[in-house]
Amino acid sequence: MRFGFDIDDTLINLREHAFHIYNKKLGQEIGLEVFNALKKVEIHEPFGMTAEEGSQMWKSSLEEVYYTNCPAFPGALELLQELDRQGHEIFYITARFKEHGERTKKWLLEHGFPVHDERFFWGMKDHEKVNIIKQLHLDFYFDDKPEILKTLSEEAVKVYLKDQSYNQDVNMPRIVNWPEYQAFIKQLEK
Repeated sequence: MRFGFDIDDTLINLREHAFHIYNKKLGQEIGLEVFNALKKVEIHEPFGMTAEEGSQMWKSSLEEVYYTNCPAFPGALELLQELDRQGHEIFYITARFKEHGERTKKWLLEHGFPVHDERFFWGMKDHEKVNIIKQLHLDFYFDDKPEILKTLSEEAVKVYLKDQSYNQDVNMPRIVNWPEYQAFIKQLEK
């Protein structure tokens, strides 16, 4: 089978990682309960930043956010390793900017994710991401952004939303915790 995955906030806990970095850089100690209550993807508001200041902070922090010790969500790495062991095709489809593609691929490999060059796509806007997902004829696709998944509703691909504080108002199949998804792998084996 063909599985597609977004990376940030689907497989790796990027926003929370960035939230910790912001706390450190800004000398603040805003708790995770504030982070977990955010209803937007952007994380700058609890730090008292405007949208412009938040955008600037994000851009100036990308190196540290993307390439340090951002953790995978529990069970995500093991799931992909198991899918790879079983011979399934794993595709990564990320909107990370083009200049981050090769380093992101290297980072994933260094952290144990099974990555094949021809199955790694990056540097696109969301509508381009949807087109790639359609062209790949995936069986399953996982993302944290409901806007992307909704555009695939007419396609044969089965979509799953990675549960986040900012997508709670959307009713679609979701992954709350990757370890719970291990039962899904067992169903594929039957």
